[in-house]
Amino acid sequence: NMNFLSGIWWSLPLVLVWATPPVTSSWWYMGAVGSSRVMCDNVPGLVSRQRQLCRRHPDAMLSIGRGVAAWTAECQHQFRRHRWDCNALERGQRLLGRVLLRSSRESAFVHAISSAGVVFAITRACSQGELKSCSCDPKKKGSAKDSKGHFDWGGCSDNIDYGIKFARAFVDAKEQKGKDARALMNLHNNRAGRKAVKRFLKQECKCHGVSGSCALRTCWLAMADFRKTGDYLWKKYNGAIQVVMNQDGTGFTVSNKRFKKPTKNDLVYFESSPDYCIRDRDVGSLGTAGRVCNQTSRGMDSCEVMCCGRGYDTSRVSRMTKCECKFHWCCAVRCQDCLEVVDIHTCKAPKSAGWISRT
Repeated sequence: NMNFLSGIWWSLPLVLVWATPPVTSSWWYMGAVGSSRVMCDNVPGLVSRQRQLCRRHPDAMLSIGRGVAAWTAECQHQFRRHRWDCNALERGQRLLGRVLLRSSRESAFVHAISSAGVVFAITRACSQGELKSCSCDPKKKGSAKDSKGHFDWGGCSDNIDYGIKFARAFVDAKEQKGKDARALMNLHNNRAGRKAVKRFLKQECKCHGVSGSCALRTCWLAMADFRKTGDYLWKKYNGAIQVVMNQDGTGFTVSNKRFKKPTKNDLVYFESSPDYCIRDRDVGSLGTAGRVCNQTSRGMDSCEVMCCGRGYDTSRVSRMTKCECKFHWCCAVRCQDCLEVVDIHTCKAPKSAGWISRT
């Protein structure tokens, strides 16, 4: 499907270069009908190393595009109740680029989840036989032993090591030339994202024998659903550690000595986040005007917090819902359509609702 592929390729530079000019469909057409060199040379914003990998592995690019779609959806899910809801991704790459240039918690999370998305997508593509350069994990052969006894490796174990290797080479390439603080921060968070996917690799087994006695077992390793990675990185976002560069410029130290030193699994950031209350191009904020808030909540999605004290409007709307559902033997659930009247609360706009830009 050309429209799908064009959309995937439009979003691909997000994970690679964070902020690039809009891409038209013309360069995709050239890539589709020409060589991988023509295609890769027309993707804006790629550094030399990324173009080399693109030419060498053109089949992997579509998989990366699927990874972009996965991590974008996961980012939006995790931030759905927050002032910054990750929907800047849908409003254009330039706005997201502003967020990522600030070295904030949000930037740390996006680097981690996007790196994880590439690992997940490449690994899945390997297992499904979509890439020429990899297949199932070649190390998972023969017999092995676990707490339940001996088993044989079989099936198709996810080749997570290849996925991590490819993601590290491709995503980190953008940062390798820069030895500044932001490059080190991005590389750290990229790695934390890759490690998060491997953390949830699980062993699955199938029993063989009389009446499923498990006298023989065949096992393989499989990645967990990407939501587990998202939930884990969300916890790391909430516990992200503010750091400063050490004196020799080779690493980090905590900015507040009362906090622990970050591990390789932690997310790190340099500067505090803006409040995201108003539309501000410089910080990549869409503001919260018009956002739906929860009148009864005491959390981040409460009307007081979401609306930044500006108040909210209430509108009464009618909607159809399924009700009076009954189970019928066997095996169906039948429901009626009911009209439900609910109050929707949306944040008021500030007195000056236009874009703020300091440049």
